[in-house]
Amino acid sequence: MKTFKKVIGFVMAFMLIAGGLGHFFAPEAYVGFIPDFIPEKLANWSSGIVELGLGIAILVPKYRKKALLGTSVLMVLFLPFHVVDAFRENPVIGTKAVALIRVFIQFLLIYLPWFASKD
Repeated sequence: MKTFKKVIGFVMAFMLIAGGLGHFFAPEAYVGFIPDFIPEKLANWSSGIVELGLGIAILVPKYRKKALLGTSVLMVLFLPFHVVDAFRENPVIGTKAVALIRVFIQFLLIYLPWFASKD
């Protein structure tokens, strides 16, 4: 089980680092999720920095557990954006079915890092 949890951690780290870099190199992919009342660049850059930081911290054994818990919290914070997207006429992520699947995936992204952080 310990190895499985480490694998989850490494997968989450890769996803966070890739997603974090995406906020800087392909910010347009995230713009549709950002509500009008939040400044676009601020949201993109802040999310990118936090995702990169958590992804890197997961790779450092000393910080892994806290970073995994932080990842769960971040995924909870992102959940409303995906739920709103699922109920849009034209979801940012694609079709309504894809948007609903994405909400389900978000729950996995909340649970898995939390699970991996536990002894």
